Amino acid sequence: MLIALGIAGIVNVGMLLLAASTLGGEDGTGTIEGAHAAITEALGPLVGTVFAIGLLASGLASSAVGSYAGATIMDGLLQRRIPVALRRAITLVPSVLLLSLGFDPTLSLVVSQVVLSFGIPFALVPLIRLTSDPSLVGAFASSLMLRAASWTSAGLVFALNITLLWFTFTQMA
Repeated sequence: MLIALGIAGIVNVGMLLLAASTLGGEDGTGTIEGAHAAITEALGPLVGTVFAIGLLASGLASSAVGSYAGATIMDGLLQRRIPVALRRAITLVPSVLLLSLGFDPTLSLVVSQVVLSFGIPFALVPLIRLTSDPSLVGAFASSLMLRAASWTSAGLVFALNITLLWFTFTQMA
């Protein structure tokens, strides 16, 4: 899981750097198709193809990590197993359904990420609290410095999350 997450992160950083260096100020790059067309036009079809493969690889790695994390949580914490086929369907069916109903892919992607961002506080706060409690994790409890950094990071994530929500809903209105 860590390797897949690392690969997804490296691919995402690479795509961000590619897009930032190539697409700055370009019109029509507000969609994935527009970004691909602009990259292909500016850097050639080979780079455009590599960009498309990178997007696919990143999406697959992210889906795999999410599916594996969900399975681990269900099995480890709740002692319940969900069949692999059902896990794959839960991951795949919502996006296929949205696209088959004709929803705009870019808007669907943005809205899905905004919805996912609502879950971040519900994961961060318990994680910081549980890893800081010596009665639960003993000698592995977070140090004061790590707790301070964790709560500061969580505060920053919350602020960015609120900003994301603000910009998303004011631009959609």
